[in-house]
Amino acid sequence: MPDDSRSAELFEQLARIGKAVASPRRIELLDLLCQGERGVEALARAAGMSVTNTSQHLQALREARLVETRREGVRIHYRLADDDVCRFFLSLRDLARSRLAEVERLLAGYLLDDGELEPIGRDELLERARRHDVVVLDVRPAEEYEAAHIAGAVSIPLGELEHRLGELPARAEIVAYCRGPFCLLAPQAVEILRERGFRARRFLDGLPEWRLAGLPVATATEGAP
Repeated sequence: MPDDSRSAELFEQLARIGKAVASPRRIELLDLLCQGERGVEALARAAGMSVTNTSQHLQALREARLVETRREGVRIHYRLADDDVCRFFLSLRDLARSRLAEVERLLAGYLLDDGELEPIGRDELLERARRHDVVVLDVRPAEEYEAAHIAGAVSIPLGELEHRLGELPARAEIVAYCRGPFCLLAPQAVEILRERGFRARRFLDGLPEWRLAGLPVATATEGAP
């Protein structure tokens, strides 16, 4: 006969992952950490939470072995345990989108209607970037750009975009990207750019998908355009 106690123990261990991501705030932290390593204060600021609450959620993720820490002096930096954790988050996101109609309705309500200008896909962006046929614009916060960005991308955080439009070539097509298809930053950037007369589209994916596909990624220390 099967050993039910061993099966129960196995499923209890599997459930640790489910319990760790049972909080929407912890899922948000995984999304942020897919962008790169961050300190508690930076994560709290990006998620709109207190440092105390952020630390508690990070501890729950750490207990499930989903995140790791690195100490630098008195500061503690958090990162995903490995790329498999980011892939897990992306799979969870995509599963929710395919199974929950509510997710698609929410996306339809806040993502820009591109009309005839469909979001640009990964292969097209890679080819056009290699030909220098587009300006790739990273509108995430500067610290996320510094941690990792699409190689050759220009950094202008969304909150600074209207004041820095003069840095962008007026006749080039601009492709804005941010954290991924659920991220609002790139659609909002495209809307601003089009209102100011620029040709602009958004990247269908984000930095995590690009990086996990093995496509060229750079950091601030490697030089920026």
